[in-house]
Amino acid sequence: MAASAGPEIERLVALLSKLPGLGPRSARRAALALLKRREQLMDPLISALGDASARVRPCSTCGALDTCDPCTVCRAPERDAGLICVVEEVGALWAMERAGAYRGRYHVLGGLLSALDGVGPEALRIGELIARAAGGEVQEVIFALPATVDGQTTAHYLIERLKPSGVSVTSLARGVPVGGELDWLDDGTIAQAFRARRPA
Repeated sequence: MAASAGPEIERLVALLSKLPGLGPRSARRAALALLKRREQLMDPLISALGDASARVRPCSTCGALDTCDPCTVCRAPERDAGLICVVEEVGALWAMERAGAYRGRYHVLGGLLSALDGVGPEALRIGELIARAAGGEVQEVIFALPATVDGQTTAHYLIERLKPSGVSVTSLARGVPVGGELDWLDDGTIAQAFRARRPA
């Protein structure tokens, strides 16, 4: 930061740079935009941050973020209570909702199992998922976890833990994306697409 910037600006830039996708340069640009447009950007942002901090909480049922508990999805009577889609974080839930293709309920784990990062089952919302599956209402648990080593490790662990409940366990299909061209895809994606092929 330039020597002419006061400590308040330096603190603003430092905090903004901690946000995902914002490095020091992007944070400086964002801080400048906020400072130049206080009434249009900064003041409404301060108000929105205050409201979110005071009112948004994790849902005690699924772990999603909302201003009510249970959350809007868990309370919606038109959602299929027999389906639970397991996601790593709330961002994945929001992506699923944007797609509009799923009408069941969710379970947010809050991360993935990772021996390297020291994340064990007790650090995630696995016990809550097992309890929901054993409650008698759930017929199918759908894994929408990342196609990574940690994602696959977590899925295998959950499959073993869910076996006593007798629920059906499925995973989202993986492979060639809509509009994707084969020469741009990595080998793992192509191999997975062949394994997950279905009748045309």
